[in-house]
Order: sequence, then C-alpha cells, then structure tokens
Amino acid sequence: MESKENTVTVYRASADDKRKFLSRTYAWMGLALVLSAVCAYAAAVSPAIFNLIWGRGAIGFIILAVAELAVVWIFSATIRKMSVGGAIFCFILYSVINGLTLSSIFFAYHINTIAYCFLGAAVMFGAMSIYGSVTKSSLASAGHYLMMGLIGVILVSVINMLVTFILKMSLGWVEWLISLATVVIFTGLTAFDSQKILKAANRADSSDAYKKLAIYGALELYLDFINIFLSLLRLFGRNRD
Repeated sequence: MESKENTVTVYRASADDKRKFLSRTYAWMGLALVLSAVCAYAAAVSPAIFNLIWGRGAIGFIILAVAELAVVWIFSATIRKMSVGGAIFCFILYSVINGLTLSSIFFAYHINTIAYCFLGAAVMFGAMSIYGSVTKSSLASAGHYLMMGLIGVILVSVINMLVTFILKMSLGWVEWLISLATVVIFTGLTAFDSQKILKAANRADSSDAYKKLAIYGALELYLDFINIFLSLLRLFGRNRD
C-alpha cells in the first residue's frame, strides 16, 4: 500500500517583490514624518492656524484629536475593503492631522531640544528596527506583553489626567514614569513591528493587498517613532519656561 504525504507549498516572495515591499513601507513612513513635521511647523508659525487649533479652550485640538481616532479606526476596520487610493488618503490625512496637533511643541520646547530628541528617537528607532529585522528569535510573545503594557500605560495616563483635573495639580513623578514606560514600550514595539513587516515582505507580491499592507505597516512604524520622540521630549526636553 502506497502512502501519500501531504505537502504544503509555502509561497516565498521574489527578491524584487520583497525589496519593493520594504522600500514602499519605509518610504511611506518617511513621507508621513515629513508631512507631520511640515504641518506642525506651518501651524506653529501661523498665528491664525495656531489660534484656530489652540484658542478658545483648545476646541480645535479636541476636534483634531477626535478626527485622528476616527481616521485610524476607519483605516484599520476597512483596509481590506478599501482601495489602495483610499488607504493612501487615510494615511496622508492622519499624518497631516497629527502634524497639526504637534504644533504646540514648537512653543513648549526650544528648537535645539526638539532636534536633539528627534535625533535620539531616530537612533533608537533605527537600532531596534535593525534588531527586529535581523534577529532569529521570534518577538511575538514580547509583542503580546508590550501591548499589555501599552494598555496599562493608557489606563494610568487617563487616571493621572483625572487626578490632575480634580486636584488642580500635576503629579510630575507619575508623568515621568509614564513617559519612561512609553519609551520602553514603543522601542520594543519598533523591533516587534519591524520583524512583523519583514515576515510580510517574505510573502509579498505586487497585489493591491500587499500595497495596502505596506501602508498599514508604515503607519505602525510611524506611531512607534512619534511616541518615542514625544516621550523623549517629555523626559529630557527643556521647557521654554
């Protein structure tokens, strides 16, 4: 009696498709950072735009923050159904909105401080991205714990905001711990997301599905970088005051 073995063929991307996927992902991320930086600076130097965002109880900022959450939710929930053009539109829109909300850092911190923290974030991001891409160890379990840690940080941040509002005073040491934890978590997530993107690149092709996946991966890396940068600003930044 002959026995037949079941064989499963795993698709492996060509070197060209893999290169295109990775280049596309990091190019989109780079574009998002440039757009956010330009929008943040443009809003900071324009009194009209800055007052529109931060004037009257920062109602403009609240609207932008809600819009950010809405864009991310729509992007994440419908990315499988939307077109590549729709994914690009959501990604660019989010980058622009986030840039506008970041305009306050040019008033809160000296430009040298912003530059140093940006450079520090770039070094940390680059190192962990390389590590996530070259390590042979799976970072899946680490990613799970990092996401749990992120949820914890969000909860503590909300509680701290409520306590600050009620007591009318800022708990500096709590904010310092939150910023430190945020740096650690998003530095780890950079490695995790980089490894996840590399695994996707190994199966990538020229289809629209992978073009959209590259944009989604760029969004994850963009958020990792921005959170590292902002946390470094809060930890080491010299306030203008």
